[in-house]
Amino acid sequence: MSATTALLLVLAGIGSGLTGSIAGLASLISYPALLATGISPISANVTNTVALIFSGAGTLHGSRPELRGQGPLLRKMLLWAVPGGIVGGVLLLLTPSDAFEKVVPFLIGGAALAVLLRPGPAKGSAVGDVPADQIPHTAADLDPAPADDGPPRALLIGTFLVGIYGGYFGAAAGVMLIALLLGLTGLGLARASAVRTTVLTAANAVAAVYFIAFGPVDWLYCLPLALGSLIGGRIGPIVLRHAPAGPLRILIALTGLGLAIDLALQAY
Repeated sequence: MSATTALLLVLAGIGSGLTGSIAGLASLISYPALLATGISPISANVTNTVALIFSGAGTLHGSRPELRGQGPLLRKMLLWAVPGGIVGGVLLLLTPSDAFEKVVPFLIGGAALAVLLRPGPAKGSAVGDVPADQIPHTAADLDPAPADDGPPRALLIGTFLVGIYGGYFGAAAGVMLIALLLGLTGLGLARASAVRTTVLTAANAVAAVYFIAFGPVDWLYCLPLALGSLIGGRIGPIVLRHAPAGPLRILIALTGLGLAIDLALQAY
């Protein structure tokens, strides 16, 4: 691999870490970058999953204020996300992806529309309702801690399904999970993004361990991408903390819709 290719992968990693932290769309940049190097799609997919663990690590390090008080919610979501990641990783290496790829655009498009419309959490939902007149106008809103009765069952089941999807395909899994969190909890964008990243990083880490043991990870391309992802992931929470939540939510949704359309054109 040339020095130019390595540098481009580092830059792609920074971009994917930023977009992953902010919008949950890290693979939108990193996966095409790996394909551009000439490695096979399966190798690019598993290499991308391993590299983006570093994006999650950087984001988690920078999101400690937003994660404060979210331990009970995270523990319950992780109990569903990690098995999902295992199932998804196994499915990726054992089954053909053609049929699944035809469904993916609709999953991403639906999640993007949910983020755009952002239905409020049901009255009395478990993760701390935020009255409309108390919702801050920036992404760095300070949401209440989860209530003792735990998150809605629909959120946990959805987390398991997103975990499977993340381990299997991954593109825009963050958009799907942020849609669930915004719709089923009282969390604002900054805290929901931090929770999303924690959950998906854990699910992806399990899939990554499986890929490292049994999959065609291309370490030569993985390392520079991982380095850039770590940097970009660390910068992302700073942007989220100071940016207005409304425009960011619209940007996430429109980017997700664009990806859904692009994947639909490829699949059909």
